[in-house]
Amino acid sequence: MAQLILLNKPFHTLSQFSDDRGRRTLREFVPVAGVYPAGRLDWDSEGLLLLTDDGALQARISDPRFHLPKTYLVQVEGTPGEQELQKLRQGITLKDGDCRPAKAARIDAPDLWPRHPPVRTRKTVADSWLKLTIDEGRNRQVRRMTAAIGHPTLRLVRWQIGDWDLTGLAPGEWRSMAVHAPKAPAARQRRPRHPAHGPRPRTSGRR
Repeated sequence: MAQLILLNKPFHTLSQFSDDRGRRTLREFVPVAGVYPAGRLDWDSEGLLLLTDDGALQARISDPRFHLPKTYLVQVEGTPGEQELQKLRQGITLKDGDCRPAKAARIDAPDLWPRHPPVRTRKTVADSWLKLTIDEGRNRQVRRMTAAIGHPTLRLVRWQIGDWDLTGLAPGEWRSMAVHAPKAPAARQRRPRHPAHGPRPRTSGRR
């Protein structure tokens, strides 16, 4: 069995355990040795980040070849019409190529925690919320997709990855579970990749 941690990553937190510029990292929230992020979530985005101690599971979650769906709640400037949303559903073209079709819908403002600092909005321009599901992992993809239809992203919260979601987790909180790790050829089994050193062993717990 592999360990899987579901973390609600706060705004302005890096998806790594150390930073030579003194920015806030995962070390402040996840005092667990030997786990590493399965994928990334931008510094200025919030929400679900998965961590694991199993390399095969990490690859299955983060490798875009597996097309694991990821759902985002997105506050955008203005109110996209059905024509703009259809462009996302059909697969919009970005500078690095065509996106795969996304699920896109307007939703009422979700009942989320307040963001600190709060989102800056323009008094003369309305804002609205979208629910977007994609199965790719390009750099800042959701932000670029909404910008491409003329509605820049103001706030981005990743709510769900595959079957795992943020239910019951406030910013900075996490829960751990044991899951069956996918099998990998013996020659390729390895420790999970990590962009920065994880924490030294400490007593685990929930914050």
